[in-house]
Amino acid sequence: MKDVIDAVYRNANEPIESRVKDLLSRMTIKEKLGQMTQIKRSIATPTAITDLGLGSILSGGGSKPFENATSLDWAEMVDGFQKAALESRLGIPMFYGSDAIHGNNNVYGTTIFPHNIGLGATRDPDLIERIGAATALETRASGVQYAFAPCLAVCKDPRWGRYYESYGEDTELVRKMTTLVTGLQGKPPKGHQNGYPYVAGRKNVMACAKHFVGDGGTDKGKNEGNTIISYQDLENIHMLPYRDCISKGVSTVMASYSSWNGTKLHSHRFLLTDILKHEMGFQGIVISDWEGIDRLSNPRGSNYRNAVSCAINAGIDMVMVPTRYELFLEDLAFLVESGEVPMSRIDDAVERILRVKFAAGLFEYPMTDRSLLDVVGCKQHRELAREAVRKSLVLLKNGKDPRKPFLPLDRNAKRVLVAGKHADDLGYQCGGWSVSWQGSSGRITIGTTILDAVREAIGDDVEVVYEENPTPKTLSLQDFSYAIVVVGEAPYSESRGDNPELTIPFEGDELLKLVASQIPTLAILISGRPLVLEPSLLERLDALVAAWLPGTEGNGITDVIFGDYEFRGQLPVSWFRSVDQLPMDAHEKSYDPLFPLGYGLKSRVRPSFVQTLSPPSDRFNELSM
Repeated sequence: MKDVIDAVYRNANEPIESRVKDLLSRMTIKEKLGQMTQIKRSIATPTAITDLGLGSILSGGGSKPFENATSLDWAEMVDGFQKAALESRLGIPMFYGSDAIHGNNNVYGTTIFPHNIGLGATRDPDLIERIGAATALETRASGVQYAFAPCLAVCKDPRWGRYYESYGEDTELVRKMTTLVTGLQGKPPKGHQNGYPYVAGRKNVMACAKHFVGDGGTDKGKNEGNTIISYQDLENIHMLPYRDCISKGVSTVMASYSSWNGTKLHSHRFLLTDILKHEMGFQGIVISDWEGIDRLSNPRGSNYRNAVSCAINAGIDMVMVPTRYELFLEDLAFLVESGEVPMSRIDDAVERILRVKFAAGLFEYPMTDRSLLDVVGCKQHRELAREAVRKSLVLLKNGKDPRKPFLPLDRNAKRVLVAGKHADDLGYQCGGWSVSWQGSSGRITIGTTILDAVREAIGDDVEVVYEENPTPKTLSLQDFSYAIVVVGEAPYSESRGDNPELTIPFEGDELLKLVASQIPTLAILISGRPLVLEPSLLERLDALVAAWLPGTEGNGITDVIFGDYEFRGQLPVSWFRSVDQLPMDAHEKSYDPLFPLGYGLKSRVRPSFVQTLSPPSDRFNELSM
């Protein structure tokens, strides 16, 4: 035991590589394979963690200690797992992973920021970095040291169910948004080695650049589909954001479920090893996606030993098993003993895992810093999210006559109608990956709906009438100054969001036509992507705003529609006229969108606010119209 206590790997003053080498030399094959294993929370036991030396535990989408568990509840759970890891023979800490992709969105009471598609509309890398830093603080407060973010998909088809996880369809725009990595992990010091993982300290998390590579370019936008493209285009369109993240010291890269020209990425040695690790110089962890190995076989999960061999030999270092970990360890041990998976491959994987753990300071500070609990859902973070919402809004129409803008709205009108299910549904406002995997309806967490925000922003003498689906009688009997109608998509994630039609759900277009035929109407669209907007609908609307999936801070919308701040969002994607045009390419001569990439109207600011506002930055508006 004294030998372990005095070991080089225990000495924080030793170089990381010396610590890695020392610890690796002390590990048995069983301990090495344990480090390569990530299992889900619900099946993790202290005995398995300690005896097998498991490297990581995760929460799948929505997996939590119990309903409405707070950050403190999470921290106690994670620390319990960590205590078991530290009781293993060598005391190697585990790390806990979670899909903190727009804030620490799995946890009740946290700040939920707009999804990436809205952040792409801001064209503001500094904002994205600040969001990353706030997300890191709230994530670490829950005990979680590892965020599965950012998604670097360059999205080419809105029929894809993960479209909203992308910052946009333009590679250069996505590259600018890689500042999220710096926010999450901290900024590496000058001279930091390219490709070497970096985490600044206990207020930061390990980041994950995903999904490598080409996930946003699959044929017909099919989730986990096939990206049919030349290597040159794969590199120039989809790979460049990863180079930026690697230069920022990103700790991990997640392989994509998708295929490139028919070969699944989880078994693609050329891309994972020859390109990502060798040519691009990535020295962190290449991790699989959830049951990514199972998906290498058809039917899924069959011929498992062969799938494990293909993935590990291709360059996967840590496997998100997440359930059949005993079978995984048994099969991997057999493959190593038989020589089908070389010991050198195992050592390379474990070196990378240990390198990240040392870089993240887990050996020195394995437990949760409970002092961070005070920042969860704090006013400063909610104001930051509110700023993000303001900057993400894209004004698509403002007035039936361009010379007579409809916005900003009069907050001292006599009577205002608010309609549409999305006006008072926090779950719909947040979208998928919000408290649960698919997202859900209702007051899923703490936040402000658009209706809440309207009532706060409107004058004291103004009557606000809310009816989810107003009847013709209501519309005809009441003298409304104007209507705010909020429609859009129900929450979804991954394959359940694949949609070949892209019409406005819940007959939202019919609701808009009904109201707009009798009352001057502002339409607000809550969606993770462009949806079909028929000419007959557009003609009736007085104003139209794309609000994307704004998260918990609905006040950001009223800040802008009532003129306290100006609209500054610009489309991060092309808005198609019909699905027959998909996929669209802004560089083709035949490009004919309803609203082009970079489109976004401006609106007047109320005079009393003009002096208090800073002029919008134009540093990153190369795509503006």
